[in-house]
Amino acid sequence: MTPVLRTERLLLDPYTREDEEAFVALFQDTRVSRWMGDGPATEAEDRALFGRIFTKVYAEDLFDVWAVRRDGRLIGHAEIKRTDGVDGHEIVYALAPDAWGSGLGTEMAQAVVAHGFDCLGLTEVHATVAAPNTASLALLTRIGFAHVRDVREDDGSTTHVLTRQRDATAG
Repeated sequence: MTPVLRTERLLLDPYTREDEEAFVALFQDTRVSRWMGDGPATEAEDRALFGRIFTKVYAEDLFDVWAVRRDGRLIGHAEIKRTDGVDGHEIVYALAPDAWGSGLGTEMAQAVVAHGFDCLGLTEVHATVAAPNTASLALLTRIGFAHVRDVREDDGSTTHVLTRQRDATAG
């Protein structure tokens, strides 16, 4: 079961059914979704994704996925899961644009990485980031991730694979 994580300003806790509208709004914001998975999806696809968090991810305890809240309001999404693309555990995160530039993304990512090391016993954590997503690349570099390789996508774009070792900068 996905545990509750707390940082100085954030609460990362399991989604509730009442989070659906805020989740869909976050994922429908193209400033956010352009960097997520295969990019923007339809509202129906995002609602189906939200439903699968309950029917698959939580029901089958597949991996940890959190609603990210500040002052009780959903402002982001975070997860850590094993993926074949990195042959290990990858962090995934999204933050609402009105929360950008305030250090909350760093706080959120550090909490998820610490969970991977301290609770899941991982020795390394990975992230995949589209090459043009300079803000996320800078955030990950600040918290101790290093570029390890590039993946050339089917559409010709480049995704950077970054890894943080357990011994890297304290976070």
